[in-house]
Amino acid sequence: MQRRRFLSLTTAGVAAVTTAPGLTACGGGSGSDGDVTLKVVAADYGDSTGNSSQKYWDRLTRAFETKTSGIKVDVTVYGWTDVDRRVAEMVKSGQAPDIAQIGAYADYAAQGKLYRADELLAIPTQAGFISSIAHAGEVRRVQYGVPFVASARLLFYNKKLFDRAGISSAPTSWNELKEAAVQLKADGVKIPYGLPLGPEECQAETMMWMLSGGGGYADPNGSYTIDSTENIETFEWLRDELVGAGLTGPGSPARTNRQDTFDAFTRGEVGMLNGHPTLMQQASGHSISYGTAPLPGRKGRSSSTMGVADWLMAFKHNGHRKEIGKFLDFVYTEKNVLDFVREYDLLPVTTAVERTMLGDSEYKRLWRFLDELESAEFYPADKTSWAEVSKLIKEKIGSTVAKGGDPTSVLGQIQREADAMENAGA
Repeated sequence: MQRRRFLSLTTAGVAAVTTAPGLTACGGGSGSDGDVTLKVVAADYGDSTGNSSQKYWDRLTRAFETKTSGIKVDVTVYGWTDVDRRVAEMVKSGQAPDIAQIGAYADYAAQGKLYRADELLAIPTQAGFISSIAHAGEVRRVQYGVPFVASARLLFYNKKLFDRAGISSAPTSWNELKEAAVQLKADGVKIPYGLPLGPEECQAETMMWMLSGGGGYADPNGSYTIDSTENIETFEWLRDELVGAGLTGPGSPARTNRQDTFDAFTRGEVGMLNGHPTLMQQASGHSISYGTAPLPGRKGRSSSTMGVADWLMAFKHNGHRKEIGKFLDFVYTEKNVLDFVREYDLLPVTTAVERTMLGDSEYKRLWRFLDELESAEFYPADKTSWAEVSKLIKEKIGSTVAKGGDPTSVLGQIQREADAMENAGA
């Protein structure tokens, strides 16, 4: 896996190119009054209708339209299980949204469908991104993915359940994690370790376990290493030592989504799980006393964790380059960036907001995540095949840990299909 380091408080060079979301073909993109209407599709970071991201976008677009004449913005929010597929279907049918806020951009960039960032953004906006995140949005050294928010992953554990089971500290190795899970199960904990390998975000859980086992999705040269010995051994361990030992709860990991596991954690039913910053807010809202720790590794603390950047991208389809650029410059003002990351306990992608958070004890709960980003590794989102490979992982990875599952066969199949897509220029 290609390592991307988050260098705190460094800025992206003016030459860095970033891209924004796709342009809609719906109805020609103009309102009856002659205004251009930008169609935006975004992912939902909330866990209920009460904190849906739709509310954030509605506030932001009202403020933008009040200050900007001639441009209207229509935002539709979908859950993470649907948003990538929805955008793909819209693009395929010739109705690409003006702005898409999703998880992968490289396949659209390779097809020539996206604007470069330097075609969209004002120089101060381009220069304001944390450089390492901005570079993660590049394809062949040209930036097409505009980072929207970032996060890193840590091990979360329920302090009350740990205390009750006599566990004094968070595990630092796989063996310690299993020992803690055995103690939690013996004390009656329903889900000693939450292992979400369902379709919502199993590519993330998969990557975290690969990294902690010394593997990853790709090597430093960018070649896929999905069926590496380290990765196979990781999923054999999960199959035999956690799932096979009954330490992941009564449900099948292959049918357990991330939010299912988060919800169970907030009900006090999960002893441990890997989580991102948003889980802190959800747990605190349900009065769960929790702790966080670096991911346990095969022999000790994992040398790296997973970092995630979600992306904005802008399609050329309707030719609304100027209007998209104006809207994106507004999206990335300090107030709007801070409002979103504060709402969902996520990490910022701009240096101005990073400085604000590091200098304010109100955000102390996020400092550990910011520290972890310095050694984080990211999805190979710059590979044009990544979107399709991610779908394969969602379809197949859960079977590796089922009774009788065959990690060698399943990871080998994913590897072969991934290589074929790369060779075909997918």
